[in-house]
Amino acid sequence: MNAIDEKSITKNLKIDAKAVGIPIGAAEIFIEKSLKEANKTLKSKKIITEKDLERAIAKELKKYNADFAYVYENHDKII
Repeated sequence: MNAIDEKSITKNLKIDAKAVGIPIGAAEIFIEKSLKEANKTLKSKKIITEKDLERAIAKELKKYNADFAYVYENHDKII
């Protein structure tokens, strides 16, 4: 994942975290750890789709907060 993608994803994740009431400090930790683990998970793949990335991040977020992961997974469906 390049720096531009990571910045964009991080920004969106912070918005989602705020929506479920997660304090910014905790959200930053969850996001950092989730992105790091998602990168490790996807490292072996030759081709990574946006859905692969979203699934990997959501899987990691679930370890910290299920509501946060749900909002991230369904961000485009939530009004």
